[in-house]
Amino acid sequence: MADTQRRDRLQGRALAAIISHAVFRLESAITIALTLILVFLYPNPFYWWQWWYWLVLGAAGEAGIVITSIFDATTAQQVVADMFRETYNPAVIQTAALHAQVVRALEYQRRIGDLVARTPAGPLRDRVRDSAAGIGEWIGNIFNLARRLDTYERDELIHQDARSMQAELQDLQVRLARERDEAVRAEIEEAIRAKEQQRENLERLRNTMERARVQLEASLTALGTVYSQLLLVGARDVDSAHARRVSESINEQVATLNDLLEAMSQVYSGKV
Repeated sequence: MADTQRRDRLQGRALAAIISHAVFRLESAITIALTLILVFLYPNPFYWWQWWYWLVLGAAGEAGIVITSIFDATTAQQVVADMFRETYNPAVIQTAALHAQVVRALEYQRRIGDLVARTPAGPLRDRVRDSAAGIGEWIGNIFNLARRLDTYERDELIHQDARSMQAELQDLQVRLARERDEAVRAEIEEAIRAKEQQRENLERLRNTMERARVQLEASLTALGTVYSQLLLVGARDVDSAHARRVSESINEQVATLNDLLEAMSQVYSGKV
């Protein structure tokens, strides 16, 4: 059920992108322009011809362009690859290593899409496509993970807090040891408790981000493994059980990254 829903969502987005591509492609512009020219300059080339016949012919030509775009596997794959690159634009990731990982993930997605497009139409293509149904969500999770890590890496305030935390705590503890006024001591003790809580939150955040770094690399490795497995699924002697195992691997990765992204959101929101 989850695979079907993911596939339906991805197919819906892909279909919208393909139709948009068809409408704005050069052939479409020429068809529309030619139709308008004929309507205004040659409305009645024959005595029986009505001006709106040109509109009917133009609409039929435009429909043909859209239909051929939808059923052209190569064009569809290129449009989908462009859609992913636009949606998960690596340019927004400024940390070099993370940027490279997003580019790598998108390259795997493109190659998997090419594999589906190259597979002859029929049950075999359906098997490969169904196995790859969760790739879109997987790529989205990788992108979101990299973007969260990028935000953390470039958050100088957090890193400054982490560097100065121990010295600030030691300073408060020295002041507490020297202070004799009970009211001031109470305020210092409250400040120490707040600092310790902040230190704990920052440590949790650091640990979570370190876990995210490791998981991002592991997820990219798994994506490469799935790509090689899908190449095997394309072989006619591979049974559907292998395809199911590939699909299960994708589901596991998607679930793992979903859980990690949720944990990152919770920890990051409570960093201070």
